[in-house]
Amino acid sequence: MPSDAKILIVDDHEDTLYALESALAPLGYRLGRATSGDEALKQVLRGQVGLLLLDVRMPGVSGLDVVRYMRRLEQTQHIPVVLLTGFGPDHELTSAAFRLGVADLLMKPVDPSALRTKVRYLFDTHRRRLALEREVRELRALLKDQTEDKDLTEDKNHTGDKGHDDEDDDTAAPHRALPHPDARVPVQRINGAHTGELEQDRT
Repeated sequence: MPSDAKILIVDDHEDTLYALESALAPLGYRLGRATSGDEALKQVLRGQVGLLLLDVRMPGVSGLDVVRYMRRLEQTQHIPVVLLTGFGPDHELTSAAFRLGVADLLMKPVDPSALRTKVRYLFDTHRRRLALEREVRELRALLKDQTEDKDLTEDKNHTGDKGHDDEDDDTAAPHRALPHPDARVPVQRINGAHTGELEQDRT
């Protein structure tokens, strides 16, 4: 979640938007607003939203439709959503909402103090979760780089050992007896032969 992520308040009534913004202003978080489900989805997909306060019943795309779409996308499926409804308790709505994984379903009018407590907890928890995931990704990348460097070093060492062996073979090769084109000349060693041996051969 970007450091400038906002809490997006979505409702088709201007007075409700103003009331919710006033309730959340003391938290000091960045706030955004949308007046339709379509507009809310566009803002969410831009990647700047850390939590949604979402009215259930709106013209066109409903709050539940917004949540369904968000849960299908990896980039938005974990953003916490608090649904708001002004139509009283509804068992069917409650079941559908929690099946979609919403954080809570609140009745209007919302108590400002309770709303601030809930929003602060959800927003900060989501932010810590994303920070932890980022640290895990960075650690995995670091581990991968170290493993690749180790493998590369081992490959170089192995190649160096092979080259050393070849050198040993090359230096050992001249010590072997070399035949003379003239069959009457006895076989001699170029290296390692003592002067006495050479003199004896000459005689």
